[in-house]
Amino acid sequence: MKRASKFVIPPNWKVLFKDLGIELQHILGFAKLPQMLFEQNKVQLTPSQYFQLWHGIEAAAQVKGIDIALKFAQVMSFESFDAPIFAAICSANLNAAVKRLQEYKPLIGPMLLTIEQTEQYTRIDISCYGYEGLLPSMLNLMELVFFTQLTRLATRSNVQPVEIILPDLPNNLNAYQTYFGCSIRQGSKTSIAFRAEDARMPFLTDNQMMLSVFDDELKQRLETVTHRGTTSDSVSKILLDLLPQGESSIESVASHMAVSKRTLQRKLTNEGISYQTILQQVRLQLAEYYLNETELPLIEVSFLLGYQESNSFIRAYSTWTGVSPGKVRT
Repeated sequence: MKRASKFVIPPNWKVLFKDLGIELQHILGFAKLPQMLFEQNKVQLTPSQYFQLWHGIEAAAQVKGIDIALKFAQVMSFESFDAPIFAAICSANLNAAVKRLQEYKPLIGPMLLTIEQTEQYTRIDISCYGYEGLLPSMLNLMELVFFTQLTRLATRSNVQPVEIILPDLPNNLNAYQTYFGCSIRQGSKTSIAFRAEDARMPFLTDNQMMLSVFDDELKQRLETVTHRGTTSDSVSKILLDLLPQGESSIESVASHMAVSKRTLQRKLTNEGISYQTILQQVRLQLAEYYLNETELPLIEVSFLLGYQESNSFIRAYSTWTGVSPGKVRT
């Protein structure tokens, strides 16, 4: 999935804060961000600053005694939507909307969507990148409320999820279970699932003409924010050359880039990604190619990915994908 290193916060977030009943200056104070941040013509945040802002929103809401995710369900409206979410609203149904949001997520925030679509359900798993600390638990809830409320607004039906998973259960659990219409269980991820028939229910807001306008603009914006000759792109390209030579260390990559290890780590941190994450991505990309497009023995595939012995590759690949390399081959 594409990623961005900076995110533009739309001006209409100020409308959302007002509707939620929390003061912008209180949010920025708790977030330890500049008080004049939203006075700029263009508000841009790094992944770390993005989550700082959400920590500020959570803290400001707690001081006011506002259950912010439930409040969001009450005030969510088209006025607070940015272009990527308008594009989702103009889609044919929830399945089409979440795929569009998955593509355009780098324009919204440092969050990743993983979609599983079966004959029984559509499941959306939500994760993040570029931040080492604990995520605001309220942000996880807000994401799940957003997908539920988006579906209800677009279909004008009281669509209810069939399953919700959260790392931390909300204090007001009964109220949230009443809102969603299903039980909420604790787990290691943030996830929401809808019945297949509900995910296919036509959006009354479907507007393919408007969607074509949004898509053209959004694809241009996406290209701009995700292709800037970033340090992570350079690291990926160098690893493609080094891995078949048995080299995978950050020291080797830094040497090829003529920078120190410390400088390379700092640049990657500024882009919201770690060296190990890039290494894993490149290895997985190459592994998929070698396993599906060649007949190379696993021991040779392991060597081409920079592993000293095949068992290390087999364990790593099984962890990444949930299946063994041998099973992919068969």
